[in-house]
Amino acid sequence: MSESSAATPARRSPWLFAVPLILFAALSLVFMAGLFSGDASKVPSALIGKPAPAITLTPLEGLQRDGKPVPAFAMADLAKGRATIVNVFASWCAPCRVEHPFLVAMAEAPAVKQGKVAVVGLNYKDEAENARRFLGALGNPYSAVGVDKAGRAAIEWGVYGVPETFLIGPEGRILDKHVGALTGESAARMLAKAAALVK
Repeated sequence: MSESSAATPARRSPWLFAVPLILFAALSLVFMAGLFSGDASKVPSALIGKPAPAITLTPLEGLQRDGKPVPAFAMADLAKGRATIVNVFASWCAPCRVEHPFLVAMAEAPAVKQGKVAVVGLNYKDEAENARRFLGALGNPYSAVGVDKAGRAAIEWGVYGVPETFLIGPEGRILDKHVGALTGESAARMLAKAAALVK
């Protein structure tokens, strides 16, 4: 064997270098397709059909409605023979401001006024003063507001981020979940579903 032939490295196929790039491009396409296809509000939840998690919340300090302190809510309050809509919100959350008028309108619906459906809020990782200012400026649709300062209750509920809205049946089971800001259509649909649970 000559010295020159021993020093010549074996030639590699140019496709060998292209394989990682092709794999990366294919994975990127799959990821993007999943991100932009379908309805982002329909994120599946392992808790659908299961009892709402037993959580202990404190009331939002200083929050009043009709001259009375607004209480927190607990699991027992979600299983009182009525449907409950639980909205996870924060004053620092821009989409929460977008959806808030629909929650205020929801609170004025006959099913809510008649006590068949309750609308309650879970205040997520917020400052009490900021949350009170938020509700004072935009209106308070909630009959109860529980404070989740550390975010532990939201973890129990499987919250991805704020806002999120849950529908709890009369027996205290989670029946539906909406991820992201409610629209007029999605709010009306959830309210109708809640009202249909309690005749």
